Formats: sequence, C-alpha cells, structure tokens
Amino acid sequence: MDIRRATTVAELVAAEHLYDGPAQHEWAERFLTAAGHLMLIAYADGRPVGMISGIEMHHPDKGTEMCLYELSVHEAHRRRGIGRALVEALIVVARERGCYDMWVGVDTDNDPALATYRSAGAKDDGVFAMLTWEFPAP
Repeated sequence: MDIRRATTVAELVAAEHLYDGPAQHEWAERFLTAAGHLMLIAYADGRPVGMISGIEMHHPDKGTEMCLYELSVHEAHRRRGIGRALVEALIVVARERGCYDMWVGVDTDNDPALATYRSAGAKDDGVFAMLTWEFPAP
C-alpha cells in the first residue's frame, strides 16, 4: 500500500468510487485550490482503495487545528489497517503544518469508525451533537 497526497483533478476523480457520490470536475478543482484542504489517497496495485480528507481551521484564540473531514476505505479492502494508516498519515501532515490538534465528528453508533479512530490514538471528547442547515441548489 502507498499513501500519497492528491494534487490533480484526475487523482480526485479516479478515487470517486470512495466518495458518497460522483466527483464533479469543478468541485475537484476548487478543493485542490482551497487553502488548507487536502486529500490523501491509499493505493493498492496502483488503484485507489482508501482516502482521507482534511481541512485546516484557524481561529484567533486557538491557532490552527485539522478537521478530519472524511475517511473511506473500499469495502473489499477493509479490516487491513488502511483506515488507520490514512488517519496516521493525516496526523503527520497536521503536525507538519503546526496544528495544535485534529478532530473528527462521528456518529456514536458507527463502531467501525470509532474503532479506527481510537486505534490511531483518538480519545473520546464527550457527547457531540451536529446540527445542519441545508440550502437549496442554486
């Protein structure tokens, strides 16, 4: 397995089977050019088998932290340590960028995700509620 940072739209599109839906070329370009956005892709036999995306967040009284935005491993490649390796790789990037911590929001009943994050050293920070505003498409 090889983990590399995605730097081209083609790499992001090639990994679209790991996303919730198909990649959009324009959105992939915006992702790559947005400051603080990054995606690491795990490859096996030259094919993308996992991905993790992170977003640096800045605040005047806290500094910079990394938000683990999304993690996905292709079903046929799960339970082989790929998810944990991706989380650990993002931790390395976050530290290199001077982040003071990294965090992720996860459903409390998502046992595989919880196990992956805990195996990579994450600790429970208490009960978390996420509220969402949805906007109609323009």
